[in-house]
Amino acid sequence: MPENVSTPTGKHQPVSNLTVETEAAQPSQTEPSNVGSLGDEAEPMNGTEQVERPVMLEAAMIEAAPDTVGLADIGAASFPARQFAPETVHGPDNRVKITQTTQYPWRVHASLLITARDGSNWIGTGWFIGPHTLVTAGHVVHIKNSGVPGRDGWVSTIRVMPGRNGSQLPFGSVMASRLWSVRGWTEDGDEQFDYGAIIIPVDKGQEVGWFGFGVFPDAELTQATGNISGYPGDKPDGTQWYDAHQIASVTPTKVHYDIDTMGGQSGSAAYVIRNGQRFGVAVHAYGGPVTNSGTRISASVFQNLRTWKQ
Repeated sequence: MPENVSTPTGKHQPVSNLTVETEAAQPSQTEPSNVGSLGDEAEPMNGTEQVERPVMLEAAMIEAAPDTVGLADIGAASFPARQFAPETVHGPDNRVKITQTTQYPWRVHASLLITARDGSNWIGTGWFIGPHTLVTAGHVVHIKNSGVPGRDGWVSTIRVMPGRNGSQLPFGSVMASRLWSVRGWTEDGDEQFDYGAIIIPVDKGQEVGWFGFGVFPDAELTQATGNISGYPGDKPDGTQWYDAHQIASVTPTKVHYDIDTMGGQSGSAAYVIRNGQRFGVAVHAYGGPVTNSGTRISASVFQNLRTWKQ
């Protein structure tokens, strides 16, 4: 555990598939990003990513991507009893396809193939915050209230595919070995605590890099441009898509934004760019008629992410 970080209690108390470990205005806190050993970086402009670049030919891929055509967003597994509000496109679809997924920051985002305890398969997105650790939604790692016998609880496996580009896996894939979330999600299924982490047994993050994450004041967030990239299920299989828009509003536990997303992007980073660095400020998880939203990185969330970062 990093120095000077206490373990949150109450609904933010962390829990794992392997073990169980025994808000007012907040100042900024940040954990830095890292571009990885490949050393390249797409230069941002005005708080957004630059995505119009020449497409470069990739080397032959060693590992083929799995067929995930037609798989539903993992969020639908936990919310079948009520109308599930998937991530949505509001008005014209402004998402841009990312073709250079081997470049930073795009390779930090990972396509996830999730197998639940009952053997059903689902899709989601995660993002690296360290050599071994990806952040994602709580409902990606732990299913609640599905109503299907044998489905609820920690998922059986998650196949992590950094920088996936359709049928190509430029950085291969790895199976998760440990999962984290918090009591507010695993016990209560409370949307305000819908965040978690995936720990992989190899230090893939050293190669692809990772994002920072931070706690920022309300006034700063509502003036910021939010960015989201991930793997939506309504686009060609396994392709990455990006959009950006000014953050609309915040609450102590949520960040709301009119950024176009779709099912499959559950767990994506909602991030801002500060001095060329990317900082996650929320974990994208929900849709709505006017804005989509993510679980805000508050002080308690920040402490857990720092603890889970490996």
